[in-house]
Amino acid sequence: MSTPERVWDAELVHPADRLPHTGDGNQPRDAILVDPEGPPAAGLASRDQPRDALVLDAAGPPGSGGAVVLAEMVHRASRRWPVRLLAWLVGLQVKLAGLATIVAGLAVLATFPLAQFVSLGYLLECSGRVARSGRLRDGFVGLHKAAGLGTFVAGAWVLLLPVRFVSSMAARARLIEPGGLADRGWSIGLWFMVLLTIAALALWLIGVLMCGRAVESLVSGQPITAAWRLPPRRRAWEPRLYVWVRDRLWEFAVGLRVPYYFWLGLRGFAGGMIWLVLPISLLALGSSGHPVAGFLGALGLMLVLLYLPFLQTRFAAENRFAAMFEVGAVRRLFRKAPVGFWLAVLVTLAFAVPLYLLKIEIVPREAAWLPSLVFVIFILPARLLVGWVCGYAARRQRPRNWFVRQAARLAMLPVVGMYVLIVYFTQYTSWYGVASLYEQHAFLVPVPFLGL
Repeated sequence: MSTPERVWDAELVHPADRLPHTGDGNQPRDAILVDPEGPPAAGLASRDQPRDALVLDAAGPPGSGGAVVLAEMVHRASRRWPVRLLAWLVGLQVKLAGLATIVAGLAVLATFPLAQFVSLGYLLECSGRVARSGRLRDGFVGLHKAAGLGTFVAGAWVLLLPVRFVSSMAARARLIEPGGLADRGWSIGLWFMVLLTIAALALWLIGVLMCGRAVESLVSGQPITAAWRLPPRRRAWEPRLYVWVRDRLWEFAVGLRVPYYFWLGLRGFAGGMIWLVLPISLLALGSSGHPVAGFLGALGLMLVLLYLPFLQTRFAAENRFAAMFEVGAVRRLFRKAPVGFWLAVLVTLAFAVPLYLLKIEIVPREAAWLPSLVFVIFILPARLLVGWVCGYAARRQRPRNWFVRQAARLAMLPVVGMYVLIVYFTQYTSWYGVASLYEQHAFLVPVPFLGL
C-alpha cells in the first residue's frame, strides 16, 4: 500500500463532504480514498466511515495523475497558552495589515480604466461570500495574501530610498558640471546602488515569502519548519531555492484571481447599468425642460434602489448573471428580514451621499487615489452589510409578521426619496454636470468621477 498523504486538520475544508466506506480491509481508520474525477461531495453511506475523514482537494496532490489518492488525517497538536496568544496576536496583526493593503489597493485600482472592474469585482465577491455563509468575517477575502503584498511593497519603498537619494545627487552633479569629477563619481555610485538595491529586493522577497508561510503555519497550528521545506531538485542545474521562490510566486499570482474579479466586476457593472440607465436618463431629461420625464425617472430610480443592492449581492453569491434580474427572490428574502433590508438600504445610500462632495471639483490625476480611498472605505462596509442581511434572510425559515413588513416598506420610501432628491441636485454641483448622474458609485465602479 502506498504511503498516505499527510494532511493537517487545519487544511481540510467542507467537513460535511465525505465518501462512502470502501470496505477495504487494508484501509486505515483515519484514511480515505479520494477520486479526483468523481463528484466533489458524496453522502455518508456507512457508519463505519471515520468521523474525521474528509474529502480533499479534487485536484489531488502533484503527481497523482488522476489516480486514487490515499490521505491520512494528522491532528493538530495542542499548544500552550503563550503560543496560542502569540498566534492570535500575529494573526490579528496580519489581518489588520491585510485590510489596510486591500483598501489601499482597491483605491489605486479604482483610478485606472478597466482595473476599476477588478475593484468592483472584489467588493461584489466580499458581499457574495458573506451572503453565502452568513458570517461577516468571510467577507474579508485574501487578507493573508494582501498582508504579504503590503509588507513587500512597504519594505521595497524603504529599500529604494538610498538609490533615489543617489539618483537625485547624480542628477544635480550632472546639471552643475556635466562630465566633471562629481558627475562621474555619482554616476558610478548610482550604478553600484542599483545593483545593490536589486540584490536587496531579491533577498527581501525571499524573506517575505518565508515569513509569510511561517506566519500561516503558526496561525493554523502547523509546524513552522514545514513552511520552509524546499522542494526536491527536479533538474541538476536548477537550484532548489529558485524552484521554491518561483512556485510561491506563481501560487501567489494565481491566488489573486484577477481575471475572476475582473469578469465578476464587469458583469456586475453591466447589470447595474441596465437597471440604472433608463431612470437616470429620464431624470436627466427633467433638467432640460421635461418635468414629466424627470418625475417618472425619479420614481423609477426609487424603485430600482430598493432592489439593486440585493440583486447585485445575489448575483455575486450565485455567480449567475440571471440572478441580477430575479426580483421575486429578493422580495422573498425581504419578507424574512424586513428590518435588516431597511437598515442595509439606509446604510448603503447614507454612505454614498457624503461622497458626492468629492465630485464638486475635478481631482488631479496623480492624486486620484486619495478620494477613491474615501470611496472604498465607505463602500466596503455597505457591501458587507448587504451580504450579511441577504445571508441572514436566506437562513430564516419563516417570514416576519405582516405589520413589520409593511412598516419596513414604508420606512424605505423616505430613505430612497431623499437620496434621489440629493442625486438630482448633484448635477448642479458636480464638475461633470448632468453626466455625473450616471456615476452611481454605490452600485457601479467605486470612483467619484469617470476616470476615463
